[in-house]
Amino acid sequence: MIYTTDFTTTEDKLHIPGEYLERLTEQGLEGLPELIRVVVNEAMRIERENYLQARPYERNEYRLGHANGYKPKTVKTRVGEVTFEIPQVREGGFYPNALEKGIRSERALLMTLAEMYVQGVSTRKVAAITEQLCGTQVSASQVSRATQTLDEELEAWRNRPLGKIVYLYLDARYEKVRQAGNVRDAAILMAIGVKKDGKRAVLGISVSLSEAEAHWRSFLEGLVKRGLEDVQLIISDDHTGMEAARKAVFSGVPWQRCQFHLQQNAQSYVPKVGLRAEVAEDIRRIFDVQDRDGAENQLKDTIKKYAQIAPRLADWMEVNLPEGFSVFAFPRTHQKRLRTSNVLERLSQEIKRRTRVVRVFPNEDACLRLVSAVLMEFSEDWEYGKVYLNMENT
Repeated sequence: MIYTTDFTTTEDKLHIPGEYLERLTEQGLEGLPELIRVVVNEAMRIERENYLQARPYERNEYRLGHANGYKPKTVKTRVGEVTFEIPQVREGGFYPNALEKGIRSERALLMTLAEMYVQGVSTRKVAAITEQLCGTQVSASQVSRATQTLDEELEAWRNRPLGKIVYLYLDARYEKVRQAGNVRDAAILMAIGVKKDGKRAVLGISVSLSEAEAHWRSFLEGLVKRGLEDVQLIISDDHTGMEAARKAVFSGVPWQRCQFHLQQNAQSYVPKVGLRAEVAEDIRRIFDVQDRDGAENQLKDTIKKYAQIAPRLADWMEVNLPEGFSVFAFPRTHQKRLRTSNVLERLSQEIKRRTRVVRVFPNEDACLRLVSAVLMEFSEDWEYGKVYLNMENT
């Protein structure tokens, strides 16, 4: 048996039993739900084998985990409700792409597109997408009724009580929003936390066109009002307006500036293209030292190295790189995941995947609706997923 690079074998093809095809010829469209169930279940089974790099009960040196049965999940589709068998992996961390996971967020996407169509600000392309996805034209009253329930659910989730959070990650991204006939950049502020049990949770989301510092301060104050407490470390990039707001709301809480973004920011101060790789390596060497004293000594040597050939870079390093040293005060087993805000990167990428279809939101509420739905899904998955950090003895 020959495996390809993605572990698919020549025998790994979707097999549709003839009985289902015969049923389809007899029942026509009424037989589609069962055919969809069979095809998707088979695709998910193959995907799990590829993920584990092993077939059921097979032992090989490449195996990455163990199958753990199936979990039923009923999904509403345009051909009716279909109950799929979702393959499980004992070690967690697997979910088949063959089944579209974002039921709630896709519903929010349809509503956002429909809202654009209703308000008369959409292009022909957006109108066509709306009709294709929804299957029919959407009226203003239909949008209003459909969005009300979802908005109430998302608002309740955004305002739910919080509690003790050990590590707080903050990030921001921007989306195009229409306001008074103009297209502006709206800031999307996101906060996730690691709880006392070591699991992650999306804590908050805010969308606003307001001035940066005021938006950040209002956002952080909102987290505290909802009961956020006992934060030991804040991890983020150096976002505009965030520093003043962070110091005002979380005075005394250490801040870890994202080391990945620091390395990227440093490149703006490198005078020659030929030096970029060397500078990046020198900065990585500083961050890879075992403790803060060692990192500070390594930083001093690096500043001396570039003092003559790149004085602006040396000055920047002296002021900014120590902001990435706070992590050294925390358990070594946690440091790898506290060095950067990359934990938020996947969230940002998933938001981008959904919002690029819309391109320009008709208002802030439409943007908030879609982003909230995406993040709520992730947060629920984390709640029932594996532990992100082992919090024993901390």
